This record gives sequence, C-alpha cells and structure tokens, in this order.
Amino acid sequence: MAVILREDLGDRVELVDRPAGAAAVEETGTTLEENARLKAVALDLSPGEAAVAEDTGLEVLALSGAPGVRSARFSGENATYAENVSKLLSVLEGESDRRARFRTVAICRLPGGAEILCEGVVEGEIVRAPRGGSGFGYDPVFAPAEGDGRTFAEMSPAEKHDLSHRGRALRLVAARLRGQAGPTATSRWSTPVPSRTVRAMRNGTHFAPEAPRWRLPGSRCRCSGCSFSAR
Repeated sequence: MAVILREDLGDRVELVDRPAGAAAVEETGTTLEENARLKAVALDLSPGEAAVAEDTGLEVLALSGAPGVRSARFSGENATYAENVSKLLSVLEGESDRRARFRTVAICRLPGGAEILCEGVVEGEIVRAPRGGSGFGYDPVFAPAEGDGRTFAEMSPAEKHDLSHRGRALRLVAARLRGQAGPTATSRWSTPVPSRTVRAMRNGTHFAPEAPRWRLPGSRCRCSGCSFSAR
C-alpha cells in the first residue's frame, strides 16, 4: 500500500511506519467495503488526519461470487493459503466455467467522515492445478485475462505489479486525492487535496495534512479494471 501511494503521490506525502501497538482489525464485515471501512475507522487518528485501508477478495462466477469476503478463511478460520487453494480446486472439480476475478475495495476516510471509495478489478480464470512458486494466496491458480496464460504465481513481481487489482484501487484513490479522475473513473468529487503527510501501514494509512484541520466534500468513485500500467 505504501509503495503504491508513494509512487503516485510522490513528494506530496511523507510515509511513516504503522503506529506502534496498533492492533490487527477483526474482519467481521459481510462485504469487502465493510471490512475496508472497519480497518480505516479502527485507526486512532489525530484531529485533521485521514485513513486509507483496503480489503480484497477472489470472486468465482460458478460459486456465485464466493469465496469473496471470506477468501482468507475459505477453508476455515486460520486457514493456510494451501488449504484455501485446495478447497477451491475441490469445489470447482468438473466445472467448465472457471471465470473469476480479484476485486479490491479501497477507502480513504477523510476528517469529518467523508469518504473516497474506489474499486480495482482483474478478470481471469481459475486453472485446474497450482502453477508457479511466486506470490501468495490464490496466485498459483489464478490466470489473469490480460496476461499470457500464466498464473500470477508464474509471473515476476514486476509483471504481477502491472496487473494488480489492489494497485488499481489505490491508484484511483491517489488520483482522487490529487483531484484527477482515473481513466474509467466516475466521481462526484473534483476538489484538489492540499499537500499532506501520510502515515502508512498494511491495515490502514494515515494522512496528516500540513494545515491543522481540513475537510472535503464526500466522494464515491468506482473503477472496474482500470488500465493503469503499474500496481
């Protein structure tokens, strides 16, 4: 998350470590949006700060969108990546329609409660057996449609970086923070954001503006498969 925001916001922001003692957020939401919001709201922010957080799921068409919000827990609480992959392949055994997508929902929660809500998607399919040794999660069984038939786990980090669903969502957040619409974005907010300090961490990112307090109108922007060229 921090790398993506740094790439897109450059010297407009300062990225610092996750606050010491920040507890992991229990993902009790029933949607990716709810979980992303839980992570953003859970951060103990100082006045004038904002938070960015995201949640990601794998959605398989033949499974009516499952595992979705339960992707990390598909085969049970505290499941390993291998256990989740094994269950996915098991429930899809004999299924000819293996279309799937990775979807990330990212939220920037601004002072006063206004939000920027962005989505990034990568379409693809579930292959019949794990391939490749890179990546994590469902990467060994997901082959993106924009690729050359290889799974994410068979790609180099740079190649996967170019197609990242998480990157697409976070880059759209960064674009909105710069006051610039993304390639396929729709938004009801176009007010530029002033320079700010950013505190970044895996389960949320602080934005501490240079001014003592600031507030922006509410925003919701959505993007499905934006054609960004980097993660």
